[in-house]
Amino acid sequence: MKKLISLFVSLCVAASAFAASGKVPDIAHADLQKAIAAKAVTVLDVNGTDSFKEGRIPGAIDFVANEAKLAALLPKDKNALIVAYCGNQYCNAYQSAASAALALGYKNVKHYSPGIDGWKKSGAKVEKS
Repeated sequence: MKKLISLFVSLCVAASAFAASGKVPDIAHADLQKAIAAKAVTVLDVNGTDSFKEGRIPGAIDFVANEAKLAALLPKDKNALIVAYCGNQYCNAYQSAASAALALGYKNVKHYSPGIDGWKKSGAKVEKS
């Protein structure tokens, strides 16, 4: 119970810091592709499980289905690159995943602003379940 309360308090603090800063920095499409190719990124899809199954950025984690066990799925290195994305440049749902990663102490959290729509429009490979 103490861990749950501690996590909740951490999430609240991170959410406040997140709100104060506006947003996490964006990552360019080419930079995300390079990081994926190098296996140097953890990608968090915030579009929901149905959308996740229909198509996602390769290697992405379904944040909605795995939010409760996110800490176990992220790298041990708190400086590791974590990228959150949602539907498109108008979607703000990525903030929940970015806030969760920040609350867990990750320092290199970014946002892929084009989202899955932009990824698909670029012609990049999409994974499906």
